Amino acid sequence: MADGYLEQHQRDYEARKEAWLRKKKHLPTKAVRKLQRPDDEAL
Repeated sequence: MADGYLEQHQRDYEARKEAWLRKKKHLPTKAVRKLQRPDDEAL
């Protein structure tokens, strides 16, 4: 293998990871919906 093969792949991986984390930070989070239960449990 060529010199620096693993180092280059490690740098590529780190760059992809950084891009993924930056994109993930800006994605909107899913809103948690609470189901409304009736006050009378007999219904």
